[in-house]
Amino acid sequence: MAQTEKLILASGSPRRVELLAQAGIEAARLMPMDIDETPKRSEHPRSLARRLSTGKAQAALAAIKGDPAHAGSYILAADTVVSVGRRILPKTEMVDEASSALHLLSGRSHRVFTGVCLITPDRTVRQKVIDTKVRFKRLSTTDIENYLASGQWRGKAGGYAIQGIAGSFVVKLVGSYTNVVGLPLYETLTLLSGEGFDVHAGWADA
Repeated sequence: MAQTEKLILASGSPRRVELLAQAGIEAARLMPMDIDETPKRSEHPRSLARRLSTGKAQAALAAIKGDPAHAGSYILAADTVVSVGRRILPKTEMVDEASSALHLLSGRSHRVFTGVCLITPDRTVRQKVIDTKVRFKRLSTTDIENYLASGQWRGKAGGYAIQGIAGSFVVKLVGSYTNVVGLPLYETLTLLSGEGFDVHAGWADA
């Protein structure tokens, strides 16, 4: 059976598209939302993940307002935040940022929070924040230098992508692996199905 409900993914992340596809769900439209992601003073990482995911979903809703082509659509947004204690690590764009993040994560535990926000066709807003604890091995200078050379840190929360080379840095993970990749699948599908989205419709074609 083909998927009948329309899903707008308020993200341009290939990782989130791939994770949804893994679960048999295809977004009808990708709508990356450019919002200010600067943390507020003393903002907790969990609160930041919730605020940003909700902001992206609401921005997408505003963008489709009045467009009959998107009547009855679900809107899904997510944002991932990496922290050591209450210190929020950036989505690294510069090599110096990535180097600092990796040195901070080396040999330590950190937390990955992903906020997931769903806006239903009747414009009900549903939110979840999922928390995964990750511990890295102690990274050698060679580890860090070669990882920086790989470029896999670029644009990633905390300066790493667990589904790439950095997966070999992980000593222990407690919680959802897909949460660290960028979209906690169990919780996301639970949100969708709880609001009437048929999460099984595309499974025969997955």
